[in-house]
Amino acid sequence: MSHARPNNMETYPTDFALEQEPALAGRTDKGVGSGPSLGGLEATCEDCMALMARYPDKHFDLAIVDPPYGINVGDNKSGMGRRKGDAKATYKMGDWDAVPPPPEYFAELRRVSRNQIIWGVNHFISAMPWNSPCWIIWDKKFSNDVSFAAVEMAWTSFDSTAKRFECHPLQPDRIHPTQKPVALYQWLLANYATPGQRILDTHLGSGSHAIAAHYFGAHLTACEIDADYYAAAMARIQRETAQTTLFT
Repeated sequence: MSHARPNNMETYPTDFALEQEPALAGRTDKGVGSGPSLGGLEATCEDCMALMARYPDKHFDLAIVDPPYGINVGDNKSGMGRRKGDAKATYKMGDWDAVPPPPEYFAELRRVSRNQIIWGVNHFISAMPWNSPCWIIWDKKFSNDVSFAAVEMAWTSFDSTAKRFECHPLQPDRIHPTQKPVALYQWLLANYATPGQRILDTHLGSGSHAIAAHYFGAHLTACEIDADYYAAAMARIQRETAQTTLFT
């Protein structure tokens, strides 16, 4: 179910310091990566259904989303995906992955975007029973002996052939339990988007998508309902894009 937060958005100038501002419900952070030849970001801390309700039909060229899968990974205190001997995760856990989005979420996503790439659909295909020849397989380059998923699957609305991308998921200083690599989003954008397009992300999470969109040159509209994840993601985006925005 959707739990919309108040839409009390405040716009910040291009040079605002993300890491110094508190995360507020409905807040908009504009200007990250808004220099020439780089993408723009509009990010809010709110429920995704509230965000999508503000946009007309087919406003976005593409939606790339990574919603909850309904497998309780967010409450995995044992640190799923860690190698033996690695330190336990320090990022925030929670129960946000207890259930997948309802059918209404997928209907609204299709309303506001022309095409969609949706991670984890193999866990909740009954909620969006649409066929697709173009599934994307993310091969994490793990042995099949691991207890967690060695690959992840994304459903797409594209009428093309299925593809596979190889990329190890381990990253230093993770801020989110399901943090995907920036390289994965770079590959998705390079193969399924065009610079200058309007792209939607309904679950910003760690901000990897925003970093990739910044360097690709797409305009990303994104939201994250959890204030702690939102603040961590915005600080990370600012750090990892500051080198180029400093000179634009």
